[in-house]
Parts: sequence; C-alpha cells; structure tokens
Amino acid sequence: MEDLKLIVFQLVDKEYAIPVNQVRSIEKLQYITRVPGMPSYVRGVINLRGVVTPIIDLRSRFGLSSSDSSESTRLIIVGSEDKEVGLIVDSANDVLDVAREMIEPPPQVVGIMEAEYIGGVVKQNKRLLILLHLDKILESI
Repeated sequence: MEDLKLIVFQLVDKEYAIPVNQVRSIEKLQYITRVPGMPSYVRGVINLRGVVTPIIDLRSRFGLSSSDSSESTRLIIVGSEDKEVGLIVDSANDVLDVAREMIEPPPQVVGIMEAEYIGGVVKQNKRLLILLHLDKILESI
C-alpha cells in the first residue's frame, strides 16, 4: 500500500490535510468579487488564469471564528470531478507523506460543526492532522 501525500494547512489552532491529488494550486489571497444570494461561507469568486473560481471561507464553513487575512493567508485551489473551488485557509504549512494505515477513522465527537467533513485523522509524532472529506465540503456548492 503506497503512502498518501497530503497538503497540510492551518485553521485557527488546528492542522487539517487534504490529499495532494485533489489540490490544483496554492495561491496568495487575491481580490474576491462578492456574489449575491450565495451561502455565507462562499466569499465570492475570483478570476484565476481565466477560470471563474468560487471561494469558500473554511472558517465560516466550519463555524469557526472569522479573522482578518494576513500575509500567510492562502487560497488552496482544489478540484473534484468537474468542480474547482478555492479554500481560504490561515496558512498552508507543508506536504507530508503518510502511510495509509496511519489514517484512523474520525472520532465520534458530537457537536462539532466540521464533524461531517472529516474523512479521518492522522497522528504523526506529536501532530494531529484532520483529514478533510473534500466531496462533502463541495457538495452544497
């Protein structure tokens, strides 16, 4: 069984991860055009190399406190099937190789907004990475 390559990023004080094969690029935050009538967690759209890409504020999507963007704020452009969206994250930290057997099922935690979006957790050294289930995050867009 081959390792899984993950992009690790930060939201508030937690580290999240998504498989590299679902990431198209990582960009600096740019001007986002608001779109009326969208859910509150959809910030708007950007024109990324000629492609209009919806932008999701993951903090808002997960019910976390919002914050002003900083120099380390990034857009992770992800795609699944025919959808491509940008996820606003506090920072994109690194790329890790994780053995698939290190991925544990998500904990049965009640009352966490992001619980339905969690595909598993990875414990590596002293780090706990929350592996996101991208399709669940994208399905309502």
